[in-house]
Amino acid sequence: MADVVVVGSGIAGLFVATRCARAGLSTLVVTKKNLSDSSTNWAQGGIAAAMSKTDYEAHIKDTIEAGCGLSDPEIVEMVVREASDRIDDLIASGVQFDSNKDGFDLTIEGGHSSRRILHSKDATGAEIERALIVEARASPNLELLESHMAVDLILKEKTAEIKQISGIWVLTPEGVVETIPAQAIIIAAGGAGQIYHQTTNPSVATGDGIAMAHRAGAKVRDLEFVQFHPTALALSGERPFLISEALRGHGAILMTSENIANWSLIGGEPGPHSFMLNHDSRGSLATRDIVARATDQEMKKTGENCVWLVTSHLDKKEIQERFPTIQARLQNHGLELGGAPLPVAPAAHYMVGGISVDENGLARQCPTCSNEIQYPGLYAIGEVACTGLHGANRLASNSLLEAVVFSNRCAEHVIENISPSENEITLPEWRADGLSTLIEHAPLRSDRIALQSTMTDDVGLVKRDARLQRAQRRLEFLRQEVDRIWRGCLPTQEIVELRNMIHVSRLVTSAAINRKENVGLHYNLDCE
Repeated sequence: MADVVVVGSGIAGLFVATRCARAGLSTLVVTKKNLSDSSTNWAQGGIAAAMSKTDYEAHIKDTIEAGCGLSDPEIVEMVVREASDRIDDLIASGVQFDSNKDGFDLTIEGGHSSRRILHSKDATGAEIERALIVEARASPNLELLESHMAVDLILKEKTAEIKQISGIWVLTPEGVVETIPAQAIIIAAGGAGQIYHQTTNPSVATGDGIAMAHRAGAKVRDLEFVQFHPTALALSGERPFLISEALRGHGAILMTSENIANWSLIGGEPGPHSFMLNHDSRGSLATRDIVARATDQEMKKTGENCVWLVTSHLDKKEIQERFPTIQARLQNHGLELGGAPLPVAPAAHYMVGGISVDENGLARQCPTCSNEIQYPGLYAIGEVACTGLHGANRLASNSLLEAVVFSNRCAEHVIENISPSENEITLPEWRADGLSTLIEHAPLRSDRIALQSTMTDDVGLVKRDARLQRAQRRLEFLRQEVDRIWRGCLPTQEIVELRNMIHVSRLVTSAAINRKENVGLHYNLDCE
């Protein structure tokens, strides 16, 4: 038994876990691979934070404008005003941000009106993850279970209508489902980029947290807003690799082949040569929803499978030193920063929607259509949660900020409302009677590919009503097929992930069908 079980080991999960453990609560972190296998570890650009009070209002305004007016103003203000304190916490945990003679070496990214992005070269997430893992491994009262996968939440009735969390079922590396009682479950399991063919997310991003919480009756919202990063390295046969937005903040320019040809004719000097200026006056530094759709439109117009990110006008030595992670990856393919144009295309990147939570990360449930209440014992933080900060489109580098602010508030709420328990709780064991071992995996792999094809083709950057309806039918067929397998076999990570991916895909598709206006990341040609 644990007082607190945290599902996920990114910035949100590790930050909240160390704080709960420090307060004397027995805390257990469950992560389905290694601790470092998280989207946090892959985050390049940085963490947005108004470090000066004079920048508060501008950061609030930028966030609300990027979210197309659908952000919760009170949540936005809360996050922005708590940012500098949380940066101090990260530094106290051992995170080393880049600095210069004036203090932090702040950069700018799309949608921001000033330089407020703290970073550690182009591997900010990896640096944060490194520091938090060191802190977690040294924390008393904290147990870390790697290669353990959360399967489902265990509920008990609080009233006739309202459920309360009492524990969680976890799949061990040996294929056994263990029952773990807990007073609080904090879901920090990340996003669901793997429901698409092309994603910048790690392989663990299969929507487990959203699916698990929704099956338990938690409310979800805004799942139609899936953010596609406009600049993922697009090489045939290679998994998309994120080319940080900070590179465009440093002066890189998006161009088509025609733009490059015209640019070369006049000597390759920086200037108004990007197709992006036909879509937004900010050019390559417009918000991600605008840049991604513009890029998609240009690719369809030219018939090419990419556009080009041009860096040859920048100082080669400086840019390679500033972005060593990107430079190292490019070298593997015979490319380099400051050299030939880089092929880039949009890829699924971030789930703006998720489990609906309050200002402390406490989940909501909806026992009737007209009423919603808090969900005792269930919290969600990080990408898996929908806090109201991002609205219809996340502002660049606000994700790590949101994660650490809500992790801190979540920890404070848990510590205030939970006392260390010495009483054992008896919970139902996982259903196991009569189940067989799943031997044939080929159908699951083909079903996963079919799912990704459906979501990519019909529920991607640009949608149509008929395609959304087709996706809904195909996903229902896949749900029925996988449900038959699920009911008859012992669980494996493969079947648990596919079940979750189908569940989340159906939620995303349904949300897209129900959104009747084009706003932010949701764009349906039949709504024009």
